[in-house]
This record gives sequence, C-alpha cells and structure tokens, in this order.
Amino acid sequence: MGDRHGGRDEESWTHLTIDGAMSRALELAALGPVRGPNPQVGCVLLAPSSGDGVGRGAGTGRADDPRPRRVLGAGYHRGAGTPHAEAAALADARRRGANVRGATAVVTLEPCNHTGRTPPCAVALYDAGVAEVLHAVADPNPAATGGAAWLRGHGVRVEGGLRAPEGESLLRVWLTALRRGTPFVTLKTASSLDGYVAAADGSSRWITGAEARAHAHGIRAQVDAIVVGTGTVVADDPALTARERGVDGVVRLAEHQPLRVAVGRRDVPPTARLRGPGGELVQVRSHDVGEVLAALAGREVRHVLVEGGPVLSTAFLAADAVDELHAYVAPVLLGSGRRVVGDLGVRTVAAARRFRTVEVLRVGDDALTVSRWVR
Repeated sequence: MGDRHGGRDEESWTHLTIDGAMSRALELAALGPVRGPNPQVGCVLLAPSSGDGVGRGAGTGRADDPRPRRVLGAGYHRGAGTPHAEAAALADARRRGANVRGATAVVTLEPCNHTGRTPPCAVALYDAGVAEVLHAVADPNPAATGGAAWLRGHGVRVEGGLRAPEGESLLRVWLTALRRGTPFVTLKTASSLDGYVAAADGSSRWITGAEARAHAHGIRAQVDAIVVGTGTVVADDPALTARERGVDGVVRLAEHQPLRVAVGRRDVPPTARLRGPGGELVQVRSHDVGEVLAALAGREVRHVLVEGGPVLSTAFLAADAVDELHAYVAPVLLGSGRRVVGDLGVRTVAAARRFRTVEVLRVGDDALTVSRWVR
C-alpha cells in the first residue's frame, strides 16, 4: 500500500488486527472526496487468522480478535465513476499477487448491492472468495442497501457495527442526506459583533477580513451546491465560485466548482456573474424551502451551503432546515443596518432555536463558530 494510500509507509501496514484494520480503513476513507453523491469508504483485506487459508470458511474470526493478520490489500473510493473501496482493495491484492480466498474484508460501509456506474461490491467480494465481511455502518441508500443480507445468503459471515461511532462521524453529512432524503444544509453568515450583515446604506464589502473569506472559499470547495436568493443575485451580483491560492500565490478557481443555485421567481440577469466561469447555474423558482431541497435532492446533491442574505437565512432557519451553522464574526461595530437573521417567531428564550457549538476558530482577526442544530 504505502504511498498509494497515503499516511505511513508500506511496512507499517503489513500486519493488522481486525480493529486496527478498521482504523486504517477509516483513515483511507477520509482520503476520498467529501463532496459528490457517493460516500467516503475505505477497505482493508486481511488474510485468515490461520494464515493464507484455503476455501471460503478458512480462518474466520471475531472482531475483537487481538491477533494481527497479514494485510492482503487496501483501497478507498475516489469519487463517482471510480472503483468502490472493495474493488480498489481487491485490485491492490491482485497487484501484490495475494490470494484473497478465505480473507476478511474490513470496510467502513456495508458493501453495496446494486449496479450503478460500477458493479455491486457484495458480488465482487463473494466472487473473489472472501469469507467474512466486517463493516462499521449499514448503508441507508435504498438503491444500494442489502449487501450484507445478500452476502449472508451466500454463505459469507457478516458483522456490522465495528467502530460504528467513527464511521458515523466520518459519514455524518452523507448519512444525514441519505437517511432524510434531503441534502445536509450548512448555513454561512458573516456579521459584525453587533449582529449586522450590512450597514445602513446597504454596503457589506467587506465586514470580515481576507483570511475569513479565503476560509469560506475552502468550505465552498467541499460542498455540492451553494444557494442564494435572487434578491442577493440582483443586489450583490455574486460569482459563487470556489477559489484557492496556488503555490505561486495566484488565486484561481478551485478544481471542484459546486452548483450555483438561485432561489426565487425573478430571472437571473443575463449579465450576472453567476453565468460566468464556475459551477452550473440552477434556478429553483420557489420560495418554499422544502421544494428547494427536494429539487436539489433530485440532482443527488448531498451537501448544500446557504449563503444568501437575511431573508433566505431566516427562511431556512424558520423551516428547521439548517443542520450546521458557520458564523463568521468580525470585530466591527455598525450600530444599525441589516440584521443577520430576521424574525423567527421566537417570543421567549425558552422557545429559542438551540445549536451546539462544536468548534471555534480564529481566522485572521475574525472568529468562526461552527454549531450544529440540536434536534
């Protein structure tokens, strides 16, 4: 494996316990893209506990078996249209000349059982002679689930839940989107210390500093779609691109450009920057948050970043549609202007919408608080 999979050199991974293999599979999964319709998945193939073994039942064992086993192959999913983690691990084993018959597959997500851009992983493992499969998280995708049951029905031992909390944490955004049927929503705000996103004259460039804006561009490069209202499109003419500074110091468009989504019934002006270089422009002619999210789910969007003004932010918050809040706050006082959020119908502190703070970062002179909705 070595440098092909990142992390430590190849010699560090010649033998692993089952638990160690899941830890490694999680590390490999995290190397895959966080955006796109498919999940991040990693897989490690271990030789049977008795050695190389022969036959499907040879050398199977328990998840808590402390004995290290020889690593036969490993891999991870690199994005839609590329081999799934199990197929990548099997290919790695073939490159090594390793016999995987009777092996244990340790994988972060239940092997899929459908034919999409690639064949079913459950069938690939079975055809290769894998004797047992241990996975962290069950696949909630109705189009792909059932791999564990299919494998059991064909005589393969399957166990789920190994390091499930880590698997759930890694796939938090994707799992939320699949289980709920609508995209995970991150709301980004950028305000003054006293809670304004624009001054009394409407000016808002720039409340936060360059470092905070660069950080926000990094978040844009990790999501599938950026959503703004048509009012923001007309008033601010945003490009909604993800940009990054190269090693030469030049700022360019990032490799991944999310969909640019304009919400509202007004047309996007023909000269709008949204029609320039960047991601595909999608207009959802509705003011209903549920309709917007359903339209994006139909495009296999898993993660949405809402960057609209107070009207759109308030609509998403009022609909209880925000999963995570990124609040950039600048050490600036305006005293009047446009508030970061409008009326949410809260009349008493007891009825306040509560978020749980998970991270606070200093970004230049600004502060970023990342909070998650308490459901």
